[in-house]
Amino acid sequence: MKISDVTTFVIKNPPPAFGGKYFIVVKVTTDTGIVGYGEIYAATFGPHTIKAMVDDVAARWVFDQDPSQIELMWRRIYSSGYSLRPDPTLVGIMSGIEMACWDIVGKEVGKPIADLLGGRVHDRLRTYTYLYPSAGWREVYTNPEHAAARAVNEVERGFTALKFDPAGPYTAFDGHQPSLDDLALSTQMISAIKGAVGTKADLLFGTHGQFTASGAIRMAKAIEPYGPLWFEEPTAPDQPEEMAKVARQTTIPIATGERLTTISEFAALARHGAASIWQPNLGRCGGILAGKKIAAIAEANGCQIAPHLYSGPILGAANVQLAATLPNLLIIEGIREWGGFHADLLTTPIQWEEGYVIPSREPGLGVELNEEVALANPWPDGDGGPLHLSMEPTPIR
Repeated sequence: MKISDVTTFVIKNPPPAFGGKYFIVVKVTTDTGIVGYGEIYAATFGPHTIKAMVDDVAARWVFDQDPSQIELMWRRIYSSGYSLRPDPTLVGIMSGIEMACWDIVGKEVGKPIADLLGGRVHDRLRTYTYLYPSAGWREVYTNPEHAAARAVNEVERGFTALKFDPAGPYTAFDGHQPSLDDLALSTQMISAIKGAVGTKADLLFGTHGQFTASGAIRMAKAIEPYGPLWFEEPTAPDQPEEMAKVARQTTIPIATGERLTTISEFAALARHGAASIWQPNLGRCGGILAGKKIAAIAEANGCQIAPHLYSGPILGAANVQLAATLPNLLIIEGIREWGGFHADLLTTPIQWEEGYVIPSREPGLGVELNEEVALANPWPDGDGGPLHLSMEPTPIR
């Protein structure tokens, strides 16, 4: 069995666009007719530029290769251009291709990917959701009353963990100190949500690496009385030694990982004692096998895994397959319950029941891309539009 074709879909995520403005899905086809899907989480360039990069990588390293030789293909791609070091864009592309190869291998042998990674240890997976705006409650990022009302809505639907990030702006010039207003709003938000849901849901306090270590410690002290389950990415992701300073000064578990790439960057978290909850994004960290290796390093260092998802449902399905195998799994991120457009993009949606995902037992990823829906929602040609995510380009005054 050899890989005969690689096709990339750049899919526009229509309003309300939960999970990002667009999704980049790779379809890998073999000469035996088996199709595998993967998803890329690379936001540094426009999605059509990423698509051209996929074509380049596929022409050099993927065509005519055996999709079951995943480690070999990974190493060859990772060495492109004499780099052999973490490159978020290249590794994102590799991650999507690798994911599709696992999907193919699972389908070839008639097994879900979880069964090929040692087997499942969880028959259902606890999920959390971000507090997204909804009709009547639009100001969830800045209004404690709106955030609390949305939190109650999600708890009533079954979620037992909720993430929100009221801690102020993040810019290209971080880290900074939180302003007094940011500290006050963060305290008001977590107090209101805690008061609304009580012990029915864990609170996940998100930031985006915007603080210095001392600034993050100030924020941690302000929210610590409310007992959040984690304080996410309090300092810049490429300085684990700074994040470790925060971890040593708070009782709140530190979580990080959505912007980290390859096992080497995650291993640095363990060396520095920077975080006890690791959040690999399988579309950026290196793929499913890299995710399994990252989880093993975490397990050996007493840390837990909470796979990150701000992407589409193909990546979500990969998270589900990996998470089902992890003894040190904490929770997985969902885009609400994977309904709406996320469900429309799959021929069979991810199964979510009262706050939990039920891992598919179908071969491979357990899901199939609905290509008709993907093709009916193309991202406009050209890369002059917005990126998947971005930061404020000016300093905080």
